[in-house]
Amino acid sequence: MSSKPTKPNRKRQPKGKAGLLGLAFDHDDGHKRVTSGDQFLLVGGSQERHEHMTETVLKTFEELKRRDKRLETVDPRELEEILQKSTPH
Repeated sequence: MSSKPTKPNRKRQPKGKAGLLGLAFDHDDGHKRVTSGDQFLLVGGSQERHEHMTETVLKTFEELKRRDKRLETVDPRELEEILQKSTPH
């Protein structure tokens, strides 16, 4: 009877960098909109949609800073909650 050695149950450590990517396809005015920052890239969309994506991302990073969290380490469920809170309605 052989048994495989078990690995200790560790929390997954983030590797590398993290970033947010926003894509929108609702434009028909011929403009190519691209906005980028250290940890995000937003591409496409109508002027209004692109502005909404930009506002959402900026508010998200402000909230992460307020919570003393980093994109690389924040729990995905917490990030989802922050993104939804940051989305303009």
